Order: sequence, then C-alpha cells, then structure tokens
Amino acid sequence: MKGKLFLIPCGLSEGNHVDWIAPSTLQTALELRYFIVENERSARRFLRSLSSSFPIDDSHFAVIDKHQSVSAASFLQPCLNGHSVGLISEAGCPAIADPGEEVVAHAQKIGIAVKPFVGPSSILLTLMASGLNGENFAFLGYLPIEKGQRSARINGLIQTISSIKQTQLFMDTPFRNNTLLGDVLTSAPVHFRLTIAKNITTSSESILTKTIGEWRQNPPDLHKQLVMFALGL
Repeated sequence: MKGKLFLIPCGLSEGNHVDWIAPSTLQTALELRYFIVENERSARRFLRSLSSSFPIDDSHFAVIDKHQSVSAASFLQPCLNGHSVGLISEAGCPAIADPGEEVVAHAQKIGIAVKPFVGPSSILLTLMASGLNGENFAFLGYLPIEKGQRSARINGLIQTISSIKQTQLFMDTPFRNNTLLGDVLTSAPVHFRLTIAKNITTSSESILTKTIGEWRQNPPDLHKQLVMFALGL
C-alpha cells in the first residue's frame, strides 16, 4: 500500500507555530518520519517548535535544491515503500510560489494520494486584506530584474487591470523593493490602488491600500522588508 504525500504549511515568520497550526495538521506532522524540505535545518527547527519531543534523529529529510537535478521520483520512493511523506515549505504553503510542484505533479501521475493542509499564505492574506478584486486575480511572482523588461511588464499589468479589472499580485527580493515600488508609482495611473503588505504575521505587520496618487505623496521605505504587492482598481 502506498503512503500519502502531505503538504505541511510553515509559518511566514519566526514564532510559536502551534498558535496557528490546525490540530489535524499538527497531529499529522508529528506522526510523519519522512520529509521533503527546502532547508533541512529550518525544517528541523519547525518540527521541534511543534513538539520539543519530536524524534528528529529518527526522521529522514530529502532536500529540494534548485541547483541540483534530482528527479521527483526519488523524493517519493518512501511513499512507494508504504511510508507517508510530508512536504514542508520554507515559508507558507508548499508548492504555492515555492518549490515542490514537480513532486506533487509526479505524485498525481503515479497515483500517490496528495493531502493539502491549510496554512498562512502571503498571497491570500494580502488579497484578503487589500479590498481589491478577490474574484479575479493573478499572482505573478517576481517581475523582471532588467529595467526595460520590468517596465514593459508593469505596463502590461496596467492594461490587464484596465480591461478586465483583474488584481495583480507580485513581489521582489527585499533589497529591490524600493526600485520596484518606484517603477510602479511612476507607471500606474493615479486612480489605481496599490496594496503594500509588509512583514505579514510579524509584530511589524502592515497591510495598507492607497491610490497611486496617495502613495506618490509619501512612498514608504521598503528596503530589506518582506513585501507583497497587489495592484488593482
């Protein structure tokens, strides 16, 4: 009998994960001994935060490394041997803007049951708190680094928003936030609304929606902050 692939959400920030994790997720995570993770050290720390008595030394960790070519099939071998496996994101929900989708896709292909658990997602939390269109939206991940390509992409988002009122969510690395914000404020019409969600689930969390015109008057300093942007009408 094949084991299952459980998708275990992780917190978006350091803290007591037991405060938000659902009892069913907690129970399942503590019963598993095979895990697929992005970073073994942080995964171990996460599991220990769920229970100080978690048997770390008796557990097995397979690391997803984007710089190494490892087949999804190798990660799922324990499932074929009858052991259930937990896929843990570095932050948030597995396979949502995080590595792991290839593992999930292969599990679906070979008939391994996939069980997702609900947890914090910066994408959904930003959208929920934005006041923007939550019925029609798209998450774009990272916009291009090169200025010309990035400007072209932002102009494309503006056209999409104007034509179908689809909320556009995107992000960048912490040290490029201010550059991205500047390009958005320069390109977007003044009546468009922009949500800046900063450090979600931390003590310094801030989720604010203002018009482009309002943000231009007092743009925030987002350098080295964890930010999700949402642009819409």
